[in-house]
Amino acid sequence: MPAKTPAPTVLRGRHIRLEPLTPLHVPDLFAAGGGDDEVWRWLSVATPRTEADLRAIADGILAAAPDQLAFAVIDLASGKAVGWTTFLDIAPVDERLEIGWTWYGRAVWRTAVNTEAKLLLLTHAFEDLGMGRVQWKTDHLNIRSQQAIARLGAQREGVLRRHRLRPDGSWRDSVYFSLLADEWPEAKARLTDRLAKG
Repeated sequence: MPAKTPAPTVLRGRHIRLEPLTPLHVPDLFAAGGGDDEVWRWLSVATPRTEADLRAIADGILAAAPDQLAFAVIDLASGKAVGWTTFLDIAPVDERLEIGWTWYGRAVWRTAVNTEAKLLLLTHAFEDLGMGRVQWKTDHLNIRSQQAIARLGAQREGVLRRHRLRPDGSWRDSVYFSLLADEWPEAKARLTDRLAKG
């Protein structure tokens, strides 16, 4: 029996809530990371300089549904959206999906936000949807992202050379990682422990 196709849902944690991304989140999101070149440095679009720019990017992601499912990341302490993350490359018959198109405002870097977001997304993917594989890909120059993915317990699989055109016209190689269902219990325990330690 194939895995389930992800549907819009709300995933709740202690520090954050993941809820379906809508245009109503754009003002908070722009305040969190709009215009910040470092936040957008490794993404496949140019840095949004205005709320309208960010709304156009969000509209593009939302238009890709149901092939993608985007979540706004809500900081529970402030009640504000501080980033977004997405399920994409969804293939229930193959029991796999990708977590990507993720960014957070700089104010929540190196906090519990990313750890808890990944814990919520992976728990949903493996335990609710029945996925057998979750994958990530990132720019080969984005060492911080590669280290964060590896800390989840994901295995580096390889590099697709000259894989994607960057906004500046240069070519990126993409590093692929994956986590399989039988690796999830150990990864979950590690993530839960890291979150508990703050």
